[in-house]
Amino acid sequence: MSDTSRFSISSFGLAKGKEPVSEDFAAVKVMEDGLCIGVLCDGVGSAAAGGEAARRTVNYLLNNFKTRPRSWSIEKSLRHFIESINAILYREGIDEYERPEYVTTLSVVVIEGNRLYGANVGDSPIWLRREGEMLQLSIPHSMDEEGMEHVLTQAVGLSETVEIYLFENNLHTGDCLLIASDGLEKVMEENEAGELCDRGATALVKAASKKVEDDLPDDTTAIIIEILEESRTSTLKQLDLPIPRKLSKGEMIDGYRLLRPLIQNERTWLAEKKGVRYVLKFPEVAAIEDELYLDLFVKEAWNAVRLKAGFFPKAAIPRNRSMRYYVMEYLDGPTLKEVIAKKPLPVEDAINLGKFLLHACGYLLRYDLVHGDIKPENILVLERHGKRVFKLIDYGSIVEIFSIASKAGTPSYLAPERFLGEPISEQTEIFAIGVTLYEALSKKFPYGEIEPFQTPIFRKPVPLRRHNSMVPSWLEAVVMRAVERERERRYERYSEMEYELTHPDKVRPYFDPEASLFEKEPVRVYRWAFILSFLLNILLLLKILS
Repeated sequence: MSDTSRFSISSFGLAKGKEPVSEDFAAVKVMEDGLCIGVLCDGVGSAAAGGEAARRTVNYLLNNFKTRPRSWSIEKSLRHFIESINAILYREGIDEYERPEYVTTLSVVVIEGNRLYGANVGDSPIWLRREGEMLQLSIPHSMDEEGMEHVLTQAVGLSETVEIYLFENNLHTGDCLLIASDGLEKVMEENEAGELCDRGATALVKAASKKVEDDLPDDTTAIIIEILEESRTSTLKQLDLPIPRKLSKGEMIDGYRLLRPLIQNERTWLAEKKGVRYVLKFPEVAAIEDELYLDLFVKEAWNAVRLKAGFFPKAAIPRNRSMRYYVMEYLDGPTLKEVIAKKPLPVEDAINLGKFLLHACGYLLRYDLVHGDIKPENILVLERHGKRVFKLIDYGSIVEIFSIASKAGTPSYLAPERFLGEPISEQTEIFAIGVTLYEALSKKFPYGEIEPFQTPIFRKPVPLRRHNSMVPSWLEAVVMRAVERERERRYERYSEMEYELTHPDKVRPYFDPEASLFEKEPVRVYRWAFILSFLLNILLLLKILS
């Protein structure tokens, strides 16, 4: 199971009585970085704009958590965003109504790794069901006096400042979080609600409505988040393992003898243990002080061990490590970049390379991942039974699909939209595959080599066959469509490109949108030129005869 899809989430609400619209608003989402956030607001019914306040507060928190500064803690983010939306709604209420009218309760949970962070303002409850027992994690901000329990002492938008109740807890597999508007409490006991959590938010709210013959006394909304699996990355991160600042040739680490560094920063080493060669990958030195670098390495190691497919080198995380690293099998072979430096790849090998990359990317997509840095340097070329086979390397570049990761990738292989800050997608990966195939067959780039920090201009690309006449026209069409600068003309899915690579007779001719009619249909141009020439000759002959 993906570390970003280890939750079962649901949300549902019904308006009270025969009302057409609910004053509640709720949303739950798993972000691209694996963060899960659920927000529920119950617009105060006595306020003129309670429903609008609920909607805006939910959207404000979701949008800001998506783009929050990574250096901020979850607690700081919760406090800052809640105080900000409170100030906004309070000022707008005073400006428009001369009194607070954008008023709502707020209950929010954020799950990062195995840690739960929560906050509430008002009386919308948050429960944790653990081993059949319901525990209320929130504290209601309401009057204590009998008969006044419905009167709120705190709400978002009610005053210039807001009192926030914050809490934290650890989560375990099987835990279930329930956030509800107070309408649920009016018709259902918390233990009864806990027993129905496994059926999801829709079933829970409809069961509550059925108890009162579908005439709910108040708007009723619920969010349910079930923890299906603990965060593997969080567990790995919490291990108390040192990170070496310096590594040396001949050094022994847990039985592995370091032979030589494989990349310039000396954090990836060729090593030997009991006569077998391995690759050891260590975190960057910056991970000692910077938690972001540590998070990236832990995610990389987790991806390396869970992606068990023949597209990648095998990897493992030793159980009894004395320091932080992971181990990969050593594959003795050149990179594709080294191979094509001598001569372009034969057509058959290039077709096999394209199929390999598309199948590897399709496998990653099952985990909602993309490689992020497809290029000849990250492809090993091996010999197996007299045939060339390929392996995709660099687990560190793998990211969640639709990530806005501007640092991911190498400029010459980035699709035009990536330079505009758009997210990584199947289409941007297809572009990288296309550039890789173009380079493998020609030793050239379709749009020229792009340097780091350069803002490129994607002019009309040179047709592949001008560099290599051995490339069949159908394969040129596939590659040129993959590197198309306009997304609308590029393959949309891996499966589309893979189909045409395996069905040459089905490949549609490709023409650049700026191509002349002669480039697009030379036979037709020659035919009309012949007809025109023939007619002109006839006219000339008639003139001479007359």
